[in-house]
Parts: sequence; structure tokens; C-alpha cells
Amino acid sequence: MCRPSSPRAVGQSPIVRYIFASVTALALAVGLLHAQTRGVETTSLDRAADPCVDFYQFACGGWVAKNPVPADRRSWGRFQEVQDRNQQILKRILETPSADRDREKAGTYYAACTDAHAIEARGLAPIQPELARIAALGSRAQIPALVAHLHTIVGEPPQVGGATRRGGAYVLFNVGARPRFDDASMLMANVGADGLALPSRDYYLKTDDRSVRLRDEYRAPVAEILRLSGTPAADADRGASAVLAIETTLASAMLDVAARRDPNAQKHPMRVADLQQLSPAFDWQAYFRALHAPSFGDVNVSEPAAVRAMNEIVASAPLDDLKAYFRWHLVHGSAQMLPARIDDATFTFFSRTLAGQQQPAPRWRECIVDVDQELGEALGKAFVEDAFGPRAKSDMLTMVHDIKEAMRRDIDASPWMSAETKQAAKVKLDAVVDRIGYPDRWRDYSAVRVSRDDALGNRERTTAFFNERRIRQIGQPVDKNDWSMTPPTVNAYYSPPSNNINFPAGILQPPFYDADRDAAVNYGAVGAVIGHELTHGFDDQGRKYDGQGNLRDWWTAADGQAFEERATCVADQYSSYRVAGDAHINGRLTLGENTADNGGLRLALMAYLAGPGATAPAELDGFTPEQRLFLGWAQVWCEDARPEAERLKAATNPHASNRYRVNGPLSNMPEFEHAFSCKADSPMVRANACRVW
Repeated sequence: MCRPSSPRAVGQSPIVRYIFASVTALALAVGLLHAQTRGVETTSLDRAADPCVDFYQFACGGWVAKNPVPADRRSWGRFQEVQDRNQQILKRILETPSADRDREKAGTYYAACTDAHAIEARGLAPIQPELARIAALGSRAQIPALVAHLHTIVGEPPQVGGATRRGGAYVLFNVGARPRFDDASMLMANVGADGLALPSRDYYLKTDDRSVRLRDEYRAPVAEILRLSGTPAADADRGASAVLAIETTLASAMLDVAARRDPNAQKHPMRVADLQQLSPAFDWQAYFRALHAPSFGDVNVSEPAAVRAMNEIVASAPLDDLKAYFRWHLVHGSAQMLPARIDDATFTFFSRTLAGQQQPAPRWRECIVDVDQELGEALGKAFVEDAFGPRAKSDMLTMVHDIKEAMRRDIDASPWMSAETKQAAKVKLDAVVDRIGYPDRWRDYSAVRVSRDDALGNRERTTAFFNERRIRQIGQPVDKNDWSMTPPTVNAYYSPPSNNINFPAGILQPPFYDADRDAAVNYGAVGAVIGHELTHGFDDQGRKYDGQGNLRDWWTAADGQAFEERATCVADQYSSYRVAGDAHINGRLTLGENTADNGGLRLALMAYLAGPGATAPAELDGFTPEQRLFLGWAQVWCEDARPEAERLKAATNPHASNRYRVNGPLSNMPEFEHAFSCKADSPMVRANACRVW
């Protein structure tokens, strides 16, 4: 599950939530969630494995053996399984004519995207005006307006969890709106570090043999894209070297992926005049005018060193080098809507070499992902009508209520927190807003023009709609209806500046949630997901925000130190885990997610035992209630992943490998040790167990 830093907010009032939770709690009392016969997935088990040695293998070995990674995937797991089912629903929606305006617009976008014959026939004509604009760059004074234009039609911010659309980075930097640090109800301008095509800054800076080899291999797709888009062959290799040099300069000034997690490391508010002084070679007023930004006096610069590096590039890089860099990002970011030879030019490196994917995904699937990203609420509204019923929302609200109560008890019982900090923590907990399924108000896409015969134009116009909307929000109150994920998304998130937990309809499907399944399994699966997101509000970074979303230290000094000591135990534990033979998980990068996994699973167990577990069947499928809950957690993480994908994840992703998302938390829980009668020296029993929450 993921936790974006962008501002999103609010669902139902506390009174409505209380009434709703009370009614559904009564339903639970008569066995609505746990009186059914469906329990754990026994066919997914590997009964030859010892649960006290490797619980992931015990819970998932059977599933993994039957589910090899398809050639067009980097990994294949339960998340992808649910996503595939959701995409089949979305495919039917998009291919069925509809009188609904938004649904018809999404269908038109999809039809243009999937019409590969028409895209091939148009060739590079749709992108020629943008290539000509770059070619016409004749002076450094013209750079701000050109960058603003490219930011509008190509650039898009990272998606939740850190994944970006291939080639979708902003050139040089990005600009958007973010909540103020001292008043999270208002938005301010933010300049962020950006401009890289490789997965993270370390890919440019590490000096081991593999990293050096990857950088050498990276030049080939860049040169090929430059050649295919019109750069003379004699200049393409030199252009590729220029692109690598520019991106390396940017990368060398950026924070690493672990340091970026700290909001205080990205807190640098200043006047616009100070930003101009920080980077005198770049005319910021000209850039903001070209961006049609509202007037504002202050801005946060998330990484001042990266802005200084950008200034160095603008001031001294040859214009031909900058043109090659802009051309590369324009074409790479638009590749899906251009002839296949463009996208094919980068597949070998970005998909096969970096992630192990052997074949491209079918075009219809990529286009569904694109529609969901560009017109996500237009498509999501139809998905909710088709695949999300009131029962799921009712059950989720009940579990949210139960798990919040469990966290309150956990805070009260904490032996390492003072009464003062406990009280502040409960104030924040009481302020957490829960949002289930979909927004209260759907986004209006009436201003977006979509054409059946203009796939690239559709992408540029929807991207511009999104970016222009973000820019208009500068200086405005936070839109509390905004979500950072679309309804069909198979994920969930916590937003620190909004202090809300969010569960899209897309994840409230089996194996995460099943209305007709044993409650122990539901609590172990989606219940632990709820606990995970709730714990994010109190992880190593979430704890730095108060209940109103402001960046404020509400901990006593002693309690803060005690927290950090406990968090260090978790970081060290996960840093000891290896994937793909030789890659270590980064315990600091994954600390927030690992803290949330450990805390969320424990909260789900507490809530279950205090609620439906009190009247649960003593045994089902041969397992006790506690055993079924732990299996419910483990079986949502069953996955087969290629070694390249595991290495990429370890280097860039704030989530640990799925095996350790199962074994890591369980090895810290005496409740697991007792449930499966593990001996004290079993591999699944840590002698020095870590616990924050």
C-alpha cells in the first residue's frame, strides 16, 4: 500500500461514520462476515513447507508453483490477478457504446489508443509541431517558455508508489501545488527535482560494474529514438551522450530515494525572488507566465541543490545538447501514441534489461492503463456502478471502526510513550478521515476534447488538463474531494497532509475482500491493509504531521528518541534481507511500509479478536481463527517475480519484496509463534523482535 505526499481529503462526517459503523457492527454480531464456509485458499498452500521455517512458502508455495510469470509481465501476483479481473471489466465498459458523456469520452480515447493501424498510418506527423518547436530553440532566453510547454503536454508527476509512466518525467524539474507545511488546508507552489529517464538517481551515480554497464546500454535507446525522430545518424550518438551528461548532472544534485522520504529534507519555502537568485540563468517569471500560473509570492523548493544543478545546465550546456535532451523526453514520453518502432526502440532496455519483461503487453491492456490514468474518474464511475456494491462499503466501514479502536487501545497500552504523547497521538487518530471506494463528487472532464482519430492529441490534451488544473490550485484551499488514486486501482494509501486513509473500489475484491468469506481471512487481508494505512499516520515520517496535516513535532523529546530506536530495529531487520541473490533490501527506504505492515497486521488481529473472533468457528479448513487470519495476510502477497524486477524494486521501491512483507512482520509477533506452536529457535521467531506499533 502506498502513501502519496500530494494533498487529498475528506469523506463522511464523524457522526455519519459512527451511525454507519454501529449498524454494520450489529450485522457483524450475527455473523454477517464470518458465518460462511469459505476460508483460506487451501490450494495455494505448500503443505510440505514448515510454517515456522518459511511461512511465505507454506502459505503461497502452491500458488507460485501454478502461476509462472507470463512473458509480458515483470512479476505475477495477487495484485496483478485482481488488476487483470478489473481490466476485463474496464475493457467491456470501454468497448460498449454508452449515452453517458464521460463514459463515451473514455471509450473514444480507448478506441483511438487501440487503433494501431491509424497510428502507424499517421507516422510522426502528430509530433512534428513539437519537434519543430524544439528545433527552433535559438537562445537561452527561449528555454523557460519551451520548458513550460513541454511540462504542460508531456510531463506528469510520479504515480503513487513511485512508478512513472515510461518516459513521463518532467524535463529539468517539475512545478505543482502542495499543502503548506504550517497550514495544510492551503496549497502553495512547489518546485521539485525531476528530469531523469532512468529509475532513480543512483542509476547515474553508482560505480559498480552492473551500474556502469547499464549506463552504457542506456545510450542505445536514446540514440535510436533521436534517429527515429529525425536527428541525423551522425549526431544521434553524440546526442545520447549529451542526454546522459545532462541527466547525470541533475542526478548528482538530487537526494537519494531514502532521503526523499523525509518531509523536512524537502521543506525549503522561499520568496520567488529568492528562487530567481538561486538559479539566475533561468527566468522564472517567463516560465510562470508561459505556464499561465496564478500570481503568487512564495514557493517551496524541495531540493535547492537540484535547482542549482538545473541552473548550471541552462547556463552552460550547448543548445544542441539541450535540444537532444528535450527531444528525447518528448518522444519517449509520447511513444505509446506513435508508431510501434518508437516504443519498440526502448522496450529492450527499459522493460527487458531493467525489469526482466520478455514481451510487450497487449496494446488493449496498455490503453486501459492509459485511460485510467488520463480519464480515471470518468472510467472509474462506470467501474463502481458495475463492480462495487454497498455491502463492501458497509463491511469496510465496520472494519475501519474496529481497527481504529484497536489502535486506540494499542496507544494506551504502549509502555514506551508518555501520557502527553499518547494523548496527542489519540487526538490525531480521532481526526483520521476514512474514504471508501470512490470520491463523493466526480471530476468534470467536459473541458477535455477527445477525438477518435488523434491518439497523441488526446494524450497531450488530457495531460494538459491535469497539469493546468494543478497549477490553478496554487494559492487555493485544498480540494477535500480529491483522490490520488482512481476507483479501479488495486491499492490503497494514507495522505499525511490530509490525514485520511483511502481504499479504492478496485482493491475491495478477492483475495483482499470477499463478502461471503470467513471474517478471520478478511481481517487478515483487507483488515491488515486498513491497519497498514492507519499506521502510516504514525510511521517514521507520518508521525511528523499532526492531525490537521501540518508538519509539526508533537512528540516529547524522550518519546521521539524511543520511537527512532524502535524504528532502527525495523530498518536493520529488513536491511538484512536479500533478493535476487545479491541485492539487499534498503531498510531505510522501506521503513515506512515495513512499519505499517508490522503495525497493521497486529491491529487487524487485535480488532478481529475483540470483534467477530469472539464468536468465530474454532476451526475451519483445519486452521484456528488466528492461523486463518495470518494466512489471509500472507495469501494476498503470493507472487512470482523475475530477478531483474526484484533488483529494480529493491533499488527504487519503498515496499519490500513480497516474501518479506509476509515473513518480516510475522517473525516479530509472539501471537504467530503461539498460533503455529513454533519453537523459540525457529527461523520465523526473531530472538530480538522489533516493534514500533
